[in-house]
Amino acid sequence: MAEAAPLPEGTLVLIAGAGRLPELVAESLNRTHRPFRLIALRGFTDRSLRARADATVDLLDLAAILKLLRRWGPAVMVPAGGVSRPSPAALLNAGAALRNRETLRAIAGGGDDRLLRAALALVEEEGHRVLGVHEAAPDLLCPEGRLGRLGPDTEADASIRTGRGVLDALSPYDLGQAVAVSGERVIAVEGPEGTDRMLARARALGRKPFGRGRALPATVLVKAPKLGQDLRIDLPAIGPRTVRNAAAAGCVGLALEAGGTLVIDRVATAAEADRLGLFLVGYRPGAGP
Repeated sequence: MAEAAPLPEGTLVLIAGAGRLPELVAESLNRTHRPFRLIALRGFTDRSLRARADATVDLLDLAAILKLLRRWGPAVMVPAGGVSRPSPAALLNAGAALRNRETLRAIAGGGDDRLLRAALALVEEEGHRVLGVHEAAPDLLCPEGRLGRLGPDTEADASIRTGRGVLDALSPYDLGQAVAVSGERVIAVEGPEGTDRMLARARALGRKPFGRGRALPATVLVKAPKLGQDLRIDLPAIGPRTVRNAAAAGCVGLALEAGGTLVIDRVATAAEADRLGLFLVGYRPGAGP
């Protein structure tokens, strides 16, 4: 367990989940000389990062997290990395930290956004501020324009417009943050299974009408946060693996909302898109592709 001494002013508390993102955030904070302490989530945080953690806690052990933060004093927290949705038992165990069991029951019956938003609200009620990765490490976000050598042609631009419209329309329903489209035809919409599995479905569904394994023309993966989404909770993200899966699904490129989508290992991701002949672009919210 970390020292009980209060945090120096300006120190961030990085809550590390699974995947490469927490390490990238830590590297970004180091580059910008922002001091931070690290809380690892048991069973999620990668071993190398967990070894450097100031504390390790169980997912949704809100009582332990709040106790630790009380020792450190008012903190600015940055959650980063993936976590799977807790089991009903884990939700009930977290209930002791909430004053209203009915509130917990309502949270458990909603989407992941509602669950995580409630956890953040509880932390903020204790006087702590919560920042998103987009605020703590903005250099990790997709910029506007091309990330690689290629750009979309006219047909791909039409697919991007369709995809953006679909994502905007579906935002109120707590669905995924990505869609595979060809022109005005929607091939697959991301659900709880995530982008990679959606692309696997798109690979099968998009090829059927043409036979002989040919994909629908101008197929594009479009990815963006939901309208009104709390970006501190679940920023959409891609990496080299996403590019490979998009290529396997017959996509000609990927279009990401600039400033609202994380690009994991940007240099490697852009290089993979170039290698596979896909465009990779960031578009400005509210503007044409």
